[in-house]
This record gives sequence, structure tokens and C-alpha cells, in this order.
Amino acid sequence: MNRLTTPFGSYELTRFPADPRDRLRAWDAADEYLLRHLDAGTGERGPVDLAGAGQITVFGDRWGALATALAAYRPAQITDSALTRAATEANLARAGAAADAVTLLTTQEAPPQRIDVLLVRVPKSLALLEDQLLRLAPHVHAGTVVVGTGMVKEIHTSTLNLFERILGPTRTSLAEKKARLIFCTPDPAVIAAATSAAPAGGGWPMTYELDRDAGSGAGLTAVNHAGIFCADRLDVGTRFFLQSIPTNTDGARVVDLGCGNGIVGTAVAVADPDAEVVFADESYQAVASARATYEANVRHGRRDRAEFLVGDGLSMLPAGSVDLVLCNPPFHSHQATTDATALRMFAQSRRALRPGGELWIVANRHLGYHTHLRRLFGNSEVAASEPRFVVLRAVKREQRPRPM
Repeated sequence: MNRLTTPFGSYELTRFPADPRDRLRAWDAADEYLLRHLDAGTGERGPVDLAGAGQITVFGDRWGALATALAAYRPAQITDSALTRAATEANLARAGAAADAVTLLTTQEAPPQRIDVLLVRVPKSLALLEDQLLRLAPHVHAGTVVVGTGMVKEIHTSTLNLFERILGPTRTSLAEKKARLIFCTPDPAVIAAATSAAPAGGGWPMTYELDRDAGSGAGLTAVNHAGIFCADRLDVGTRFFLQSIPTNTDGARVVDLGCGNGIVGTAVAVADPDAEVVFADESYQAVASARATYEANVRHGRRDRAEFLVGDGLSMLPAGSVDLVLCNPPFHSHQATTDATALRMFAQSRRALRPGGELWIVANRHLGYHTHLRRLFGNSEVAASEPRFVVLRAVKREQRPRPM
């Protein structure tokens, strides 16, 4: 837990799920810089009176730091992450805010009808930023105050070009503590041109067909909403995984954990129509992609064999309820490199698996996940390997009763 001190108050904030071993903060200098700017009231066209500003909308809030600090002004928060949403709810409750102080929306939902102040925490994915700016633009007007924020390494010329092309004239602030602000003045003519020129849905979702080298995924159609990793092609790790995973599951209950566009779970469903496949991810964009990928490849009569879950990994499933977990774990949390998410996925998998059930993962060889699996499962074996990637298999053994 960390304390963020702002002009609007001081708050104890945590990421989600809270983990005492996780030393990453729930806020950074970019959040601080934006909040100081808002308190100074130095909008591009005069002071920003938050109390009388109208509808404040926050997109890209990482762990709810911005929404919590601005809760008194009843903002709307738009996020792609169920973990961000859970962190926001926990941080608001800890701050004593009313349960309805912040309107919580996902990137798959319609934004507020009219937006008077738009605050953008620049996301890692440029595609997601473009997608959301195009969705938000029709709800912005000439008087809307638009301020973005991010660390210097997150704000590029391409970032500024998106604001300029979709909303209007854009400039940046000087850097403070390696963070910058983005100031954008909405121009109705620019907005009209950008939204009319954009293809339906902004060009999303994007669809492509897997080639014959994609193992069990060969010939399948992948559907990707904005923000999905390698949205325009199959990434090399997943390609290698598809060449290695078991697909003759004999009607097992299988989980595609951290499913992304769901191509791994869909490959299992196509190979074994009797399999029951659960697609789980913390990203609303990812689960929407997985659903679309599944529906694009699986005949209508078997669509009742799939479940789509947005949330904290396998915490939503009962213990001992699945037979096989397939996972390509991330090793980043936003811009930070960390193995915390992967280790949590492994622990959740062990809990969710039935005795004899298996966890299969693909990972960069240098990450050394075999040691973690051996510690957790008591076993780990290499199912496939190449110079860069390795596929590991761990089996949940029957627990032996302790001697009396």
C-alpha cells in the first residue's frame, strides 16, 4: 500500500490484487503531475473549475488513483482492465467515497453522452488509444478541456499525432519527474473529419487467418479488438504453443488463461467439439476478442460449450473444477517488468485444477519458470523447446494425507 498526497487529499492506494510482495506503486509521477495541474486551474482556455465543469471522464486510469482523487467531482472512469476496476472500487472504499461516486465503464461500453473534461492516462497500446479517442470524439465539444498524461517514455510523436488528428491542436508540457502532460484543444471540424473518415468501428476488430505453420490453429480465423497483443498477426510464442499443446482432450474442461484473442482455446474447441472451454482474461477487449474468435470458428451447435470470464484469472472458478489450463503468461504490468502476474496465474491454476489436471505454459526460456512450477506443483517437464521459447507442463498430484 502506498500513500498518494495530492491537492485534493491524501489517499492510501493499492494495486489489485493486493500482494505484499508486489513493490510496484498504484500511481506514478504522471498521475501526480495531472492532479497538480488540475488544482492549479490552468486550462488551455482559462481556469478549470472542476466543481462546475460538468461531466469529467477519465480514460486509462491505471489503478484508480485519478478517479479516487477526483471522486468528489463524480467522474466517469473508462478502463479495459477488470483489475483496474477492482482496484478503483477498493481504493474508493478505503477513501470513504460513496459507492456511486465514480461511474465505472469499460472500453466496450458507450461513454458518457457529453464530456466536458476529458483526462487521458496514455495507455501502452497506441491502437487502444486511437480506438478510444475515436469512440470519445463524438461526445467531446469545442469547450471540452482535454488533458493527457504519461511518463516521457510513453509519449511519442505518434501519440501526439493521434490527439491532433482525432480531436484538434495538441502540444505538450515541459517534463517534471520524467512525466509530461498533453494539452489538446478540440476542434469540431477536426473531430467531424476524423470520425467520418474512420472505417466502421475505427477499423476494429481486425481479422486474419492463421497459416499452415500455426499447428492446431492452422486455418482458423483470429479476431482482435484494439489493444490486443500482436493484433495483426500471430505472435511467435503463441505460434510455438499451438504447435505443442494437447488438443485431443476427450471432452475435458479446458481453460485458456490470459486468453488474449482466444485462439488457443478455440483451437482446442475445434479439435475436440466435446471439450468445454473457459476463456479468462483481465481485459475486456481481450475477452470480447476471444468470444468473436470462438464464434468465427465454432459451429453454432457447440457454442454452449464455451464460457467467457473477465476478472482476476481463475479466482472466479471453484477449486478442483478444471482438467487442463493453457497459458501464455505476461511478464509486464503496464510498463513495468514483473513476474508477479505469471506466478499468480500458476498458483490459481493449481487451485483450479483437479488432481491429475495439467498446466501447460509457453514462455521465454530465460524467465526460468520451471523453478517456480517445481516449487508449486512438485514437478515440471519440458514439453517442447526451441532456442527462444519453451513449453512447460506441470501436473497437479494427489495430495497425500499427512501422517498422524
